[in-house]
Amino acid sequence: MTDATASTESLYAKQKRIHAREVDGVFDRLRVLCAATLLGAFYLIPWLQWGGRQAVLFDLPARRFHVFGMTLWPQDFIYLAWLLIMAALLLFMTTAVAGRLWCGYACPQTVWTEIFVAIERLFEGPYNRRIKLEKKPWTAEKVARKFGKRSVWLILAAWTGLTFVGYFTPVRDLTVRLFALELGTWETFWICFYGLATFGNAGQLREQVCMYMCPYARFQSAMFDENTLIVSYDAARGEQRGSRKRGEDPRTKGLGDCIDCNICVQACPTGIDIRDGLQYECIACASCVDACDSVMDRMGYPRGLVKYTTQRALEGKPSNILRPRTIVYGTILGALSVGFVISILNRPMLRVDVIRDRNAMFRESVDGLIENVYTLKVLNKDAAAHTLEVTVEGLPGAVVQTDPEVLEMAPESLRSVAARVLVPPDEAGVGGREIRFVVQDSVEQELTAARKSRFFAPVDR
Repeated sequence: MTDATASTESLYAKQKRIHAREVDGVFDRLRVLCAATLLGAFYLIPWLQWGGRQAVLFDLPARRFHVFGMTLWPQDFIYLAWLLIMAALLLFMTTAVAGRLWCGYACPQTVWTEIFVAIERLFEGPYNRRIKLEKKPWTAEKVARKFGKRSVWLILAAWTGLTFVGYFTPVRDLTVRLFALELGTWETFWICFYGLATFGNAGQLREQVCMYMCPYARFQSAMFDENTLIVSYDAARGEQRGSRKRGEDPRTKGLGDCIDCNICVQACPTGIDIRDGLQYECIACASCVDACDSVMDRMGYPRGLVKYTTQRALEGKPSNILRPRTIVYGTILGALSVGFVISILNRPMLRVDVIRDRNAMFRESVDGLIENVYTLKVLNKDAAAHTLEVTVEGLPGAVVQTDPEVLEMAPESLRSVAARVLVPPDEAGVGGREIRFVVQDSVEQELTAARKSRFFAPVDR
């Protein structure tokens, strides 16, 4: 009896590191331009000043959002929801027309990965050298290159975390306190959290975020149709694949234009082969288009073997951008955009909320008048100070008394004011009556705000 040789094979293959080949072309330059613009805006905007303060600051402790001279309050939360709805519709319409354009050019994962990969190329060299370095044993050179790369990654990630927190805490003060080691606990936590998230997603995980973590890739097909622009391989022109000499007519050997060089695969940041058809891993970055066009140029073939096109165009049919879904998306988005602009430009600069005294529904004053007590929350959203007067409507003979009688409201301020409404017994009625508080600027009469409440009087008198 002989011993049998046992062997096991793992069902789970280790994730291979993808090193995308460098390409140069229209889409690559466009992608770099988009990344530079978006990253430049992200890192620069917190440092801009507007009207003596940070141009964009989401001041959570003070419950104020400053956006280029406009201040939004929690009462303006509807505008945030409005913007999110518009952004979702814009994403849906863009996807219906041009596929995963967002993923390829504007997604934060793509944008930050672009700059992290550029740093990697700076330290580890171009495509072939990175592949060789990955396979080499650990030497002093490899350690130095890997350490240098990750050190710069960490610096960029820390700067990213600092910038992110700088949108919520004045970035100039934040930077001074950072170098003085005087940061608060939550500020330190969010700088570290966002910095490490950037380092992990853009530096370590990269394409795995798009392939395994992002839900958008899973439901994008629901917004595609045969008229959607996608990155496609023209199989009718490219097949059969095969190598050949430059200048040789491939038709004499029964070949198509694809020379099977695999450069389109090497250039893909997610490592897919676009010749196998559209796959959910494809982020529509068009690196394969630039790579294939460069090969076609060297071979003397027409460009466009891999290109942005539609399924109908590949079948020789005309494509339609204007179709029911794009018309519906565009119409709704246009209406919401116009409404948003009109609404935010005409939003009221004065607001009042009324809270009744919960200790007593009513009381009788020393003068024999029926009295109800309220607290007025007056909000001045304007950047200018205002002098306000309070009146009450809806109840004959009603008089409102506030302390002070005339409200001096500072710019962009919130103030609580105690108010007493006094009504003669013969005009107070019985039970509850609806009244209306009116707060009005003593000079600018058009600046006014009103809020309804109820006035209660005794039932048995």
